[in-house]
Amino acid sequence: MAVQLNHTIIWCSDKRASAHFLADILGVGEPEPFLHFLVVDLSNQVSVDFMEKDGQVSPQHYAFLMSDAEFDAAFARIEAAGIAYWADPARTKPGEINTHFGGRGVYFADPDGHLLEIITNPYDRGAMS
Repeated sequence: MAVQLNHTIIWCSDKRASAHFLADILGVGEPEPFLHFLVVDLSNQVSVDFMEKDGQVSPQHYAFLMSDAEFDAAFARIEAAGIAYWADPARTKPGEINTHFGGRGVYFADPDGHLLEIITNPYDRGAMS
C-alpha cells in the first residue's frame, strides 16, 4: 500500500457550524458524527474531522482540488452567501480569482478564520523552482 492521507483534524469553536460550512461550500454530503468529531467525507476517501476546542483557534490553511464544474458550483455558493474571497493567500486581491498553472483558484475564510482554498489544477512545484 502506498502512503496516503486518511484524515485531518480542524480545530474549531463550533464543529457543527464549521463542518456544515465546509460541506455546503464544497457540495459534499452531510457531516457525520464519529466519536467526538463531526466528519466531512471527501470523494478521495479522505475526511476532514472537526473538533471543538476551548479558547482561540489558530487559523490554518486547507486547499481542496476539484473539477471545473465543481469549482463553478462552489464559487457560485461562495458568491451567493456573500463570503469575501481573494485571489491570493495574503488577501491583497479581494473579489478576484487566480489562474495559476492553467487552472482557477480562490481563497476564503471559514467561521474560525481558517483560510480555505479551492483550485482546479494542482500546483506545479517544478514550475516554481
